[in-house]
Amino acid sequence: MITWSEEQRELRALAEELGLAAGEGHLERDADREFGSAAWKLIRETGLLGLPFDERWGGLGRDLLTTMYVLEGLGYACRDGGFSFSVSTHIVSTGVPLQRFGSASLKDRYLSRVSDGSIIGAHAISEPSGGSDVMAMRTTAVRDGDEYVLNGSKAFVTNGPIADVIVVYALTGKRGSPAALTAFLVDRDTPGLVVGPPVSKMGLSTSPFSELFFDDCRVPAANVVGSPGAGFLVMDHVMKWEILCSFVINLGEMQHRLARSIDYARSRVQFGQKIGAFQSVSNRIADMHIAVETARKWLYDTAQRHSSGENVTIDIAASKLITSESNINTALAAVQIFGGYGYTSEYGLEKDLRNAVAGTIYSGTSDVQRQRIAKMLGL
Repeated sequence: MITWSEEQRELRALAEELGLAAGEGHLERDADREFGSAAWKLIRETGLLGLPFDERWGGLGRDLLTTMYVLEGLGYACRDGGFSFSVSTHIVSTGVPLQRFGSASLKDRYLSRVSDGSIIGAHAISEPSGGSDVMAMRTTAVRDGDEYVLNGSKAFVTNGPIADVIVVYALTGKRGSPAALTAFLVDRDTPGLVVGPPVSKMGLSTSPFSELFFDDCRVPAANVVGSPGAGFLVMDHVMKWEILCSFVINLGEMQHRLARSIDYARSRVQFGQKIGAFQSVSNRIADMHIAVETARKWLYDTAQRHSSGENVTIDIAASKLITSESNINTALAAVQIFGGYGYTSEYGLEKDLRNAVAGTIYSGTSDVQRQRIAKMLGL
């Protein structure tokens, strides 16, 4: 068990306070598919966007475990799941690769602004012809003097419609080779880049996403993140952080949903008794508790092992698989416990269920995670 310091608990409390304020009006924003701009202003004021970034870039300089613990608090308190998802994407997709792989020049130009949220970040990996099949990427980047010329398109870009800067992965070598990909930092106003309109989706409606189109888009060679051909290494690092940080937010949401279901089961009376007395309801709640604690153990144990430099390929896949599917199961259980009220938009539980479905798709589908585990087991 991890023992959190007083300073870590204070950061967690700050995230929960922020989450309560950021979640206000979440039902209306979800219905209107509107990003929480006011909530973004609030989180900028807290400094929490700089959690894992070095103090020289205006960050708080906290480690992975602390970052996760604080983000779990955001997930617990904030009912706007789309906003929390956009926050995690901004931190992980742009700031994390910049800090780990970016040149001194790129950090000087961008990292402090990512850290304080004065610019919003995104990353572009998936394409219309392939989501989880990264090695089949078709977007190309060809060197031309001091620039690279990008051509192609990207799909499902979280924060795309609101992003000021995007980490774009493109093919610079022979397709299928681990050294074929390169990561680029691309400004939104770069000529040749067209940001498509927001795409309507099933859940996470307050986290906007879109397609991106590159038509002879010229990007300075100085904007390569890492080195040419190192895109897969950058992506692998980012995806580990993405899974741990995004899904620990889901863990917080699951914990809140469990507490809410317990309170309801203790107060709701049917057939002359509290519904928690019915075994069908109490069993659901027991299963929800087990799911929450199992996800917590996998996420934090994996983060500790990753921070120690261990190989966590299987652990990352298992953590993502367990948490994402538990999130759906607990959301569905909560809808059933609340009955007709759970099915209404007013209670927000049907929104939780819609949001949860996304977790089995992004960052590698559940099927891909199972295949990765099987491959690592020698199958």
